[in-house]
Amino acid sequence: MSVTIYGIKTCDTMKKARTWLDTHGKAYAFHDYRAEGIDRAHLDAWADKVGWEVLLNKTSTTFRALPDGDKQGIDRAKAIDLMLAEPTMIKRPVLDLGNGKLLVGFKPDNYAAALA
Repeated sequence: MSVTIYGIKTCDTMKKARTWLDTHGKAYAFHDYRAEGIDRAHLDAWADKVGWEVLLNKTSTTFRALPDGDKQGIDRAKAIDLMLAEPTMIKRPVLDLGNGKLLVGFKPDNYAAALA
């Protein structure tokens, strides 16, 4: 199974997720979408699997700093445009298990079940 974890290197939740993967001997590739970017195809595929509402992190500092008008009337297309423009608005981490499964956010129990 080819596992890729997507996120931002300095994020505390990312650090917890990567530490969990390391301590459980799970091999993975890391994609820092702040440094490397993310493309629309990934965001579209992820939104198809988990929903754009799960992907868009409305509690992020970047989202909260948006003008009120940008926070109104968000639909799938607008959410994806926002996440493309500012990848820090993508909820972290996104764990692509490579078998059609995707986990968003970090919960140790979910990782254990998915990677058993």
